[in-house]
Amino acid sequence: MREITYAEAIREAMSEEMRRDESVFFFGEDIGIYGGAFGVSVGMIDEFGAERVRDTPISEAAIIGAAAGAAVSGSRPIAEIQFSDFISIGMDQLGNQAAKMRYMFGGHAEVPMVVRAPAGSGTGAAAQHSQSQEAWYCHIPGLKVVIPSTPYDAKGLLKTSIRDNNPVVFLEQKLLYRKKGEVPEEEYTIPLGKADIKREGSDLTIVTWGRMVSMVLEVADSLKEQFSIEVLDPRTLVPLDRDAIVNSARKTGHVLVVHEAVQTGGYGGEIVATVADSDAFYYLDAPVKRLGGLDIPIPYNPELERNAVPTPEKIEQAIRDLMA
Repeated sequence: MREITYAEAIREAMSEEMRRDESVFFFGEDIGIYGGAFGVSVGMIDEFGAERVRDTPISEAAIIGAAAGAAVSGSRPIAEIQFSDFISIGMDQLGNQAAKMRYMFGGHAEVPMVVRAPAGSGTGAAAQHSQSQEAWYCHIPGLKVVIPSTPYDAKGLLKTSIRDNNPVVFLEQKLLYRKKGEVPEEEYTIPLGKADIKREGSDLTIVTWGRMVSMVLEVADSLKEQFSIEVLDPRTLVPLDRDAIVNSARKTGHVLVVHEAVQTGGYGGEIVATVADSDAFYYLDAPVKRLGGLDIPIPYNPELERNAVPTPEKIEQAIRDLMA
């Protein structure tokens, strides 16, 4: 099977959906002629023109607000926010308008929009451009939240998100854009709310998402002679595949949750609660453990930045502590 990058997979998903459905259009800051801050949309304006690939003013409130208005009026907009941190500027439009319209109109209004945004640390972009804020969006009823970890997942999940009749926050961790992986050329989609077992195991379940998936897989492989580690990627945090998490916890008896976002108030707490509130609790041989980012703004210094979030060394130590 061919291999393409995560960024190319996202571009393919958008382009294919725009060819399939004329109501889909794409807009955001510098996404047209420039091709996006991370090069995701290079060349799209040449195929679809400036009407369907639109450069916008520097106003996240306007971008998300326009997406909500267009969606409720019959279009299927894809709005790119240059850094996910800036969604905060459009949070009223996203959380108080887009997320609630369908409910407030008794189901008569649909809001089929996708807000794409690069998230996470690792690029030296410092405290205002490097956050992992997925827990914030998950806390708002009406929003779906997707965080793909591979090019295959990115393409399949984005196509499904564009076709969904509800607002979707689609987070792309920046260090994944150049990551390559197998992606079929034929049409496929991945349903929201369906986790993926990236690695089978019997001793320990690690639940993780985004760029932490590849890091956890590397650690799991390095420890394969000592522990049989199952790596479960939810892929979508809302809706969450709770059955997959519970079944894996029941099988292995040990659960570790790893995420880049700060640990306090992080979505890992929801995973822990999912296990604790189920009958898997009675199968556990040790308490569920979390490993998240430090409760600090992301530093600019490269070494400090690296150590503000989970590292392979920290993940290995957490595994050993839990299995002890």
